Amino acid sequence: MRSFIFNILYWSMSVVYGVICALLAFLPGRWALMHGIRSYARLTVILLRVICGIKIEVRGSTPKDQPVVIAAKHQSWGDGIIMLAKCGDVNFVVGDHMLKFPLIGWVLKRCGAIVVNNQGGRKAVESLQDGIERSQGEGRPRPVLIYPEGHLTPVGGGKKFRAGVYRIASSLNRKVIPVATNLGQCWPQQEWTKHSGTAVIEFLEPMTPGDDRNAFLAELEDTVQTRTRALEVEHAQPGARAATTEAA
Repeated sequence: MRSFIFNILYWSMSVVYGVICALLAFLPGRWALMHGIRSYARLTVILLRVICGIKIEVRGSTPKDQPVVIAAKHQSWGDGIIMLAKCGDVNFVVGDHMLKFPLIGWVLKRCGAIVVNNQGGRKAVESLQDGIERSQGEGRPRPVLIYPEGHLTPVGGGKKFRAGVYRIASSLNRKVIPVATNLGQCWPQQEWTKHSGTAVIEFLEPMTPGDDRNAFLAELEDTVQTRTRALEVEHAQPGARAATTEAA
């Protein structure tokens, strides 16, 4: 029942905020628009805690307002929402599939998001480079959030990290902050059912991209996936499992 209530409220709220943010996007600058987006994200976190019994625990140093690249694990629809709620004004890399949602394309363009072609190849590189150039022109650098796997993955799984994170970090001359999470154990991928418990978002030690792209990507992937597996094990321990019941 709690999952049902949350989903009804969440999607209704999403429609309302979609309209509000589309209107805010007409205002000069992006301050009002980003304020609306972060308000939506923070309200979602509140709904998760109050209705579903999902508490968000942040570990490590949150890179708020820092010129870094945040490379995060992606196993839940809620990943990006949580990151926006916790990291403030961030730029983010999204696939062009997000443009299919009404009003979203306009909002993404106005907030300066880096929209990457999902088909890969030359078009993906060109769209990524365009986003990098726009980021370089921002008056006040802000964190860039990217999910190097490119797609949602199930708990316990993972995909090979793509080179986009290296290209962005190298082009902008920024350090990379790896992020591990077990949010997928509470909000699995895009599933309707949510599970109560504590979801951890852990910011790990910064990494500096060197000249060897493949070595950097391999180390970043190993760091994120290894720590994510540890968080999943921690969540699934008998004591934690007893307290983690389905919010249905």
